[in-house]
Amino acid sequence: MSGLLAGKRLLVTGVITDASIAFSVAKLAQENGAQVVLTGYGRLSLVERIAKRLPEPAPVIEVDVTNNEHLAGLADRVREHVDGLDGVVHSIGFAPQSCLGGGFLDAPWEDVATALHVSTFSYKSLAMAALPLMSPGGAVVGLTFDATKAWPVYDWMGVAKAGLESASRYLALHLGKQGIRSNLVAAGPLRTIAAKSIPGFDQFEEAWAERAPLGWSLTDQEPAARACLALLSDWFPATTGEIVHVDGGYHAIGS
Repeated sequence: MSGLLAGKRLLVTGVITDASIAFSVAKLAQENGAQVVLTGYGRLSLVERIAKRLPEPAPVIEVDVTNNEHLAGLADRVREHVDGLDGVVHSIGFAPQSCLGGGFLDAPWEDVATALHVSTFSYKSLAMAALPLMSPGGAVVGLTFDATKAWPVYDWMGVAKAGLESASRYLALHLGKQGIRSNLVAAGPLRTIAAKSIPGFDQFEEAWAERAPLGWSLTDQEPAARACLALLSDWFPATTGEIVHVDGGYHAIGS
């Protein structure tokens, strides 16, 4: 894959630890010739430390995807490091504890609204904030967890991911005339910080270990990251509104 993203300029969100999918995306992207700018919020010093573990230390800008001022200033902040963008990686998701772990019927609207704002609406918000930096051939890539099914303990985050998958299709529709693609990668369960916040996550681990036709590693983010890189590259010029499953084939097997 050497040089797959040569000359590309990428904005990557969601790097919190070196076990995150976003970190693997940023690392592989640099190794394949891309310039990378990271975003962080809340724990900015942590993101800055993690950024130093990349092959080349990457600049970090503060972006709260629910803050209109941050979004309005994103293009100018990015221009301090690169003169434009060829790709944006959305690796952002959050739901209050009431929305996970079996509380679907009891979660209050205020908490559900937070989950939908951060995990769903932000996909469109981030894309529009970055749009002034992008030109035809650019790509927006997000991360989802197969939302065609109702998963135990995933609850309102599953609803948020279903919204994300629909939002990606609508973004593909509306940005296609500008030559910009929107696609998602549906990764299998991985032991990330986000996964650890889900009560009962071990149910996913057991299911994938037993049923994924190709097998599945809970600690290997690289397969999902490679799919992101492929979608950010020029090798999928006519693919948009798509969801690429990187889950060992689990999604294709009947229950």
